Amino acid sequence: MSHDLGFHGDTMAEGLVVSTCLGGAFVGSLFSGSIADGVGRRRAFQLCALPLIIGSSMSATAKNLWGMLLGRLFVGTGMGIGPPVAALYVAEVSPAYVRGTYGSCSQLATCLGLMGALFIGFPAKQIEGWWRMCFWASVAPAALLTVFMEFSVESPHWLFKRGRGAEAEAEFEKLLGGPYVKGAMAELSKSQRGDEADTVKLSELFYGRHRKVVFMGSSLFALQQLSGINAVFYFSSTVFKSAGVPSESANICVGIANLLGSLFALVSMDKLGRKALLIASFSGMVKKKRFGLSFNVWCMLVAYISHPNMIIFPSCLWHL
Repeated sequence: MSHDLGFHGDTMAEGLVVSTCLGGAFVGSLFSGSIADGVGRRRAFQLCALPLIIGSSMSATAKNLWGMLLGRLFVGTGMGIGPPVAALYVAEVSPAYVRGTYGSCSQLATCLGLMGALFIGFPAKQIEGWWRMCFWASVAPAALLTVFMEFSVESPHWLFKRGRGAEAEAEFEKLLGGPYVKGAMAELSKSQRGDEADTVKLSELFYGRHRKVVFMGSSLFALQQLSGINAVFYFSSTVFKSAGVPSESANICVGIANLLGSLFALVSMDKLGRKALLIASFSGMVKKKRFGLSFNVWCMLVAYISHPNMIIFPSCLWHL
């Protein structure tokens, strides 16, 4: 790709291709909550797919670095909108006793997608211009998301909050079955009254009893990022190659580590609890710092154990 677009050997340009996507994700994440509350969870998913399709298409047809950067910016915006909406949607449509397991399923899907991307990218060294096919391939999942969300249920929580109680009951019946609708609606009504009585302004998140939740949630995500996981993830091929390790084999190991970490979180989150898994995963990162390249794979493993827990654990603190 760097040869075709004219920035081969320019480390600054290579970094921009990566960081522009992350910058777009930051912008998208700022508006994901407003979009989800404004148009609903289903439509928010479909809206997040739109910049993914546009950005991937622009990247696949880019003729220079600036075209690639613009496409990556669009893709990043969609990436910023999607994950928060996915976590919210899963939490609202899944029963409490399996909420952690269902939350891990989205992370498991991410890992499978990453492994799929690795396999799709294998011919890139042998086939000139194959990187464009890799971008075109990423259009398909976004398009499928747009189509399949049309047949998915809307969040009963969102419908009830918008005063559409009858529609919320209908969605609960699809999700849980008729006998459980009344109990689910009663719990939802109780939760909604609590939310109305405990309305919080943005400024109140930074002082008083809310400060603890915001501080812990933000710190968990910051610590994961500061561990260097993004450098391992985005530049793993370069890191392994500089150490004399075949990048293809190493990337497969990284993908397997991602998958194993997510599978472990999937089966153990609701049994062991969020806090225990977070402590164990971060402790593993600290201990493996001294093992050189094995740290790369280990970081992937423990990061993907900790990530779904970090999404769900801070929200539980609101009830403390």
